[in-house]
Amino acid sequence: MTRRAVITGMGGVTALGNEWADIRANLHAGRTAIRRMDWDQYTGVNSRLAAPVPDFSVDQRYSRKQLRTMGRVSRMAVYATEQALGQAALLGDPALKTGRCGVAYGSSFGSIAPILSFAELMKDGASKTLNATSYIQVMGHTAAVNIALFFGMTGRIIPTSTACTSGSMAIGYAYEAIQSGKADVMIAGGGDELDISDVAVFDTLFATSTNNDNPGLTPRPYDITRDGLVIGEGASTLIVEEREHALARGAQIHAEIVGFGTNCDGHHATHPQASTMEVALRLALDDAGLPASEIGFVSGHGTATESGDIAESQATHAVFGDGMPIHSLKSYFGHTLGACGALEAWLGIEMMREKSFVPTANLTSVDPRCAPLDYVMKQARRVETELLMSNNFAFGGINTSLIFRLA
Repeated sequence: MTRRAVITGMGGVTALGNEWADIRANLHAGRTAIRRMDWDQYTGVNSRLAAPVPDFSVDQRYSRKQLRTMGRVSRMAVYATEQALGQAALLGDPALKTGRCGVAYGSSFGSIAPILSFAELMKDGASKTLNATSYIQVMGHTAAVNIALFFGMTGRIIPTSTACTSGSMAIGYAYEAIQSGKADVMIAGGGDELDISDVAVFDTLFATSTNNDNPGLTPRPYDITRDGLVIGEGASTLIVEEREHALARGAQIHAEIVGFGTNCDGHHATHPQASTMEVALRLALDDAGLPASEIGFVSGHGTATESGDIAESQATHAVFGDGMPIHSLKSYFGHTLGACGALEAWLGIEMMREKSFVPTANLTSVDPRCAPLDYVMKQARRVETELLMSNNFAFGGINTSLIFRLA
């Protein structure tokens, strides 16, 4: 019998709210989360823009003992997971601790602040702040481990620290773990916290937006006037469950993962290749056993960088042709790095359920160098489809494509 992977819970922490109703209201009102930051002391960075999560704290929600191994990214990931498990009616369920429930979760890296403790040690010979949990907070698999520790899970851990594909790759590997019979439930998703160092990574590549005085007008994915990306933060978790397991306990099924494709360019660390992006999309379609014509909407990566937007659009057009509607949610949340794949999957499923997809914010004139897709602009689009493709691409030439079907 073919094992099918369904989604029974979704949750997140975002710069536009932590509940779908709040996020939906902000999206449909055209509100973005981009802000000018108080970063004038960082004279070596040109961009002053970001999309922070406001007023996030779990200090009163979790105990000091629970929090000691968590930096900000882990705190957001654990909270997002708590919300998703609650929606799935799995909070406190013994199934989490049987060894048949695992975690596939990613971030670009761990929390940044503890790195200063190690740097202080290396520079001065001693550190006043280095402690027994510093490494746990900074390590690349900190979110996955802290989720497992917090909820007492004893199944497999699949950490995915692949920059901008961390969240989408985690969902794909969770899907494969369910399919192959290695698990019955997988906690899947991704997160990243905001830090000036994230901005500096892209600033050194001249890939950040410097429209510092007009935060509401940037980023502008696919637009001819775009001038770069804006960094955001957040976390999102999907509960991926074997279908018969979910049905046996009477769980509500929101969607099914039916296809996953991933590959790498093998060409350049930071310059994307449309040809291998296209292959990743076709791999997802082949995995799902679907023709391209069955997909009703594409959630694009859309970072608002010149080479990224052009290559992605060319790859998408090569698979789908002129008529495929597409948008980029990064125009609202900024580029949330390890969180974006999971965040965009969650919100894409919600929009597919409501048959209404928001436009790409700030997109008014498509760059003619972008392939001729059906870019959703200016107002929400009603699209009735049961199949959504969500694509993400990362440094290192890592490409992912996920296909979701409504339950």
